[in-house]
Amino acid sequence: MSSDMTQLRLLAINNYFYRRGGAEAIFLDHMSLFEDIGWQAIPFAMQHPENLPSDWSQYFVSEIEYGRESSALTKVKQAAKVIYSREAQQNLSRLLEAAKPDIAHAHNVYHHLSPSIFATLKQHNIPVVMTVHDLKLACPAYKMLVDGHVCEQCKGGRIYNVVANRCIKGSLPLSGLVFVETAIHRMLGLYRNKVDRFVVPSRFYREKLIEWGWPQEQLIYIPNFVETDHLKPVYEAQDYLLFAGRLAPEKGLKTLITAAEKSGVKLVIAGTGPDEAELKALAAELNVPVIFAGYVTGEKLHRLIGEARALVLPSEWYENAPVSILEAYALGTPVIGARIGGIPEMIRDGETGLTAEAGNAEDLAKQLSHMAALPVAERNAMGLAGREWILNEFSADAYRNRMLELYGTLGVSA
Repeated sequence: MSSDMTQLRLLAINNYFYRRGGAEAIFLDHMSLFEDIGWQAIPFAMQHPENLPSDWSQYFVSEIEYGRESSALTKVKQAAKVIYSREAQQNLSRLLEAAKPDIAHAHNVYHHLSPSIFATLKQHNIPVVMTVHDLKLACPAYKMLVDGHVCEQCKGGRIYNVVANRCIKGSLPLSGLVFVETAIHRMLGLYRNKVDRFVVPSRFYREKLIEWGWPQEQLIYIPNFVETDHLKPVYEAQDYLLFAGRLAPEKGLKTLITAAEKSGVKLVIAGTGPDEAELKALAAELNVPVIFAGYVTGEKLHRLIGEARALVLPSEWYENAPVSILEAYALGTPVIGARIGGIPEMIRDGETGLTAEAGNAEDLAKQLSHMAALPVAERNAMGLAGREWILNEFSADAYRNRMLELYGTLGVSA
């Protein structure tokens, strides 16, 4: 229990302390949810120019930003810190003395803070929870993906495959580093023995981790949530279907553009990424009416989603629990998703959206055509059914209550 009986203290841990992606959104919103009920939320992260201000930033770990120094040699020089950060341990120890948290909840820590911090938290007898945002606990390369295809070759401890397949950016040194990192973390039991419970946002990821040897009692299914106050179905649908996200090979965008050509639907693609030039060339070659909207965020993105006939997620990898699906539902927009990873469990087929076989342009074209041809009233009913579903099952209150119940099982309760 806390030394201050009136206020419980949550230590919230993540590499970055700003809204960088989906994991950061959940991390920051999680902190806010607990502050709303009177907890003190204390962040521990890496220093970064875009970080939000914090009274605790003096304890943050010095910055490692791979994107700025891209040579493989530089990255390998940082190897020791990537694998086991003594600095993170020392800074965290000082923070624990000052803050005396009741429980620690981690999100993404590898490559920056490193899981060395879990050993420090255990030494201080602090219960540790970690949200699983990807498949790093099983797959050294964290996506179960190689050359754009799902890969499970490392199953059963065969992690040498990360080197054999050069899974990290096609680089032998980087893949070798991640192999060593994974071997050391497993040998030291930094995840398995130092983290009390893993929060898994999709049933698919939970089953996949159990399949790869994780004890099921350590894995707690708690779905992601979305704040709906600022997301309301106030838009009138236009004549396009929308993809919003990173333009990367595993997102299935070549399949989507091919499907759009077969179905004749109008497509808007919002986002940037490594495949952008190739996708534009494909759209031009097939003469598909695709609008590439570039990077869109905030109100402009909400309008794009809210006015779309549907949000399309044609993924070809094991997605976890995309928050974009919840945002679409909150805005009254149905979803067309690939039947892969955690996507299908977030779509009630025919009720809140439609599903298609992953990587199958013919099947996806059929679903795009079906959605485009739906009468406005039916399409709206689908979107509103999605909104009703998330207000009950994927709300901030439901998430916080499940989390409080979990914390209670670890001896932390008001």
